[in-house]
Amino acid sequence: MSARKTPVFLMVAGFPDSIMSFRGALIAALQADGFKVHVAAPDLPATSPLRRQLEALGVDAHEITLHRTGTNPKADLATLLNLWRLMRDIRPDVFLGYTIKPVIYGSLAAWLAHVPLRFTLITGLGYAFRSAGQDRRMKLLRNVVRKLCALALRTTNKVFFQNPDDQAVFRTAHIVGGRTPSYVINGSGVDIRHYQQAPLPESLCFLLIARLLGDKGVREYAQAAARIRARHPEIVFNLVGWIDDSPDAIRQDELDQWLAAGTLNYLGRLGDVRPAIAGCSVYVLPSYHEGTPRTVLEAMAMGRAIITCDAPGCRETVRDGQNGYLVPVKSADGLEQAMQHFIDDPTLAARMGAQSRAIAEDKYDVHKVNATLLEQMGIGEPAR
Repeated sequence: MSARKTPVFLMVAGFPDSIMSFRGALIAALQADGFKVHVAAPDLPATSPLRRQLEALGVDAHEITLHRTGTNPKADLATLLNLWRLMRDIRPDVFLGYTIKPVIYGSLAAWLAHVPLRFTLITGLGYAFRSAGQDRRMKLLRNVVRKLCALALRTTNKVFFQNPDDQAVFRTAHIVGGRTPSYVINGSGVDIRHYQQAPLPESLCFLLIARLLGDKGVREYAQAAARIRARHPEIVFNLVGWIDDSPDAIRQDELDQWLAAGTLNYLGRLGDVRPAIAGCSVYVLPSYHEGTPRTVLEAMAMGRAIITCDAPGCRETVRDGQNGYLVPVKSADGLEQAMQHFIDDPTLAARMGAQSRAIAEDKYDVHKVNATLLEQMGIGEPAR
């Protein structure tokens, strides 16, 4: 750490909307520990409401050139140079990058700029890691991303994961070498005071909140909903989210067909998901892979039973048969069977929801998670 009176912490994100929703409590904890916090992300102009919100909290915000889903080498080099210049200017004592491009180019820039402490947070395996496509372009993309990631992570002091499966993948593939320490934290945590337990609605309602991507299990959710509604047309299936620019995105015409058939009730993209969670009985996330799904933690904190997949990141949140059900990945049949349990037993959602709240309080309280993270960085008090 430098001898300056006020140490500087730089956080680099690939998706600006995640800064306050996922890292707001971490920023507050850093400020409470005496750090001057800077954040950098794309799409963060001086006129943006998010930037004004950050600056009102005493955070210095910086817009960077970063194309989250692009694969243009010139654009990525520009990102690296942009980050290096920023770090040479503000001279951070600690760097933390999360999501794949900030992890790669932020770590390399921090190493080149001689930032004393450099950390990365792997919040899930991106499309380049998860895709099973065997076409030449996808194979090349996977190889390039893995090699760049391995190079970048060799420059870091520690790599944080949100589930042990991702840690094992990176270790087995030698993306994280034996000389680089790694540690698994309990996701991003959830503010259990902000997401308070809410009474269940009178009628059974299921809910999925996600970017509308294939690997979030949106299609399987729609298939299971159609089957259930054929027998029980009174049951509601809500969907919150938006169509992403990922190659794996749900098409607009698919969404339109589900809505026209009355299969799903689409609530769009919400700035505050608490009313949607309060309006549901059971939260469903049939994702193929996550870091640790934040929406599941929010639903657990609000006392909701969970149906999710027996998949990396998801399986850690559910004690099968206690606070919800784990179903096979890509299985509309499994989802339908799990949903049927709540139809057959009207008291089940309340019992499992109470268990979810208890787990959220014990394991996923954001203040506990952040205390562990800062302790592992060597810049905070021991977690209690």
